[in-house]
Amino acid sequence: MSTLAKKYGILVAVDGSPESDAAVSWAAHEAALRHTEVTIMHVIAPMIVTWPITTAQLEIAEWQNGASQQILEQAEKTFHASVTESNAPAVRTESVPSPVISTLIDNSEEAAMMVVGIRGAGKHGRLTIGSVSNALLHHAHCPVVVVHPEDRTDPTAPVVVGIDGSPASESATGLAFEEASLRGVDLVAMHAWSDTAVFPAIEMDWYLYEEQAHETLAERLAGWQERYPDVNVHRRLPCDRPAHWLAAESQKAQLVVVGSRGRGGFTGMLLGSVSSTVAQQADAPVIVVRD
Repeated sequence: MSTLAKKYGILVAVDGSPESDAAVSWAAHEAALRHTEVTIMHVIAPMIVTWPITTAQLEIAEWQNGASQQILEQAEKTFHASVTESNAPAVRTESVPSPVISTLIDNSEEAAMMVVGIRGAGKHGRLTIGSVSNALLHHAHCPVVVVHPEDRTDPTAPVVVGIDGSPASESATGLAFEEASLRGVDLVAMHAWSDTAVFPAIEMDWYLYEEQAHETLAERLAGWQERYPDVNVHRRLPCDRPAHWLAAESQKAQLVVVGSRGRGGFTGMLLGSVSSTVAQQADAPVIVVRD
């Protein structure tokens, strides 16, 4: 499952915000676990240029370049402060003058994992997914990690994975086992019977649904448990609303892993409602994995 031999290894997108600092810190720890390098990238949004080029435009471009270097220097300081000198991974920085979203999506093809901070303030004060993070979740070519500044950091907490039987869920399950093994922690595997809220009916044979859910989860875990015998697995089988229960479970986790599309998702639907909701509401970093 480990594919961290690509050009960028772990690629972190930064913009100088506290959210991107949190992303850098998380990437530093992840790289130390995986013994891989990190590239910290700041993309400079291009300004509208008129002809002939004026002195003011040249001054703005110079200011943008200087600001980008300051952002990268601060990110590099955050990186080194997040790991000890003895296990510090290799890190390099890149400043790229280009359209932000398309550049990051293109570069994700050469990354094994991309890390971003959540961005934007919601009406209740909780940060919501910003336009860049949201675009990457929908279109990036590698797993995308969304980090919140207030995410928990307990290194003994388990990894949580959402399992629904889709191809993306299978990829997410493999990565979740790998992450749990690297960290030496337990794995909580969650499979909901239904994607929407259900209301109990007297005549319904609930035990049949529960039995089927147990069978589905056991089938999806069997091969991975053989591959990672060191990982202790706890099974959770809520009857509905997987996003709700995954977000609740994240309060006791250090990482949540989900697939990019849920069961029944159309090929063109690159991000399911469950993964989108969990990425926004979780209290731990969330990895969204493409199939």
